[in-house]
Amino acid sequence: MRIPRGAIGPALILLAGVGLFVAAGRLPVVPVPGQLGPDFWPRLVLIGLMGSCVLKLLEVARAGEPAAESGPSLPLAVPKLATGIALVLGYPALAPLLGFPLTNFLFLLAFMRLVGTRRPLPLVVTAVLGTVALLYVFVKVVYLPLPKGAGVMEDFTIFLYRLLRIF
Repeated sequence: MRIPRGAIGPALILLAGVGLFVAAGRLPVVPVPGQLGPDFWPRLVLIGLMGSCVLKLLEVARAGEPAAESGPSLPLAVPKLATGIALVLGYPALAPLLGFPLTNFLFLLAFMRLVGTRRPLPLVVTAVLGTVALLYVFVKVVYLPLPKGAGVMEDFTIFLYRLLRIF
């Protein structure tokens, strides 16, 4: 039996997801009444990842070949790809220095500009609202400690948290 090429990637990601799911279950858990443990969110994301891999495998099995190979391929814009990769790699490098709020705001601005948003108002509004929403979700709902930044940036982050009544 020949395995379709389009099934190899999703199958490998599915296997990695299973391994990471098991590893997430080994995280040290200190139960806090009324809060989800640190193993909950990684496992939830991994369930979504594994579910999408299963759906892709079913799609490939039904079609016989991957859907991406049946249509015309899009041209690859190497400078845009390199810039996107640099943004994704720069995010975790800058977050400890600038703090999550400013790093996320700048990342959203730059990434939206990269993918084609040109008008300044939608860029700024989306970056501000997206950053505030992520702050509330990660800090208030998930209880995830985010990087506050170094020096004056830590003071700015704490000021912003207080302004938004996050803590």
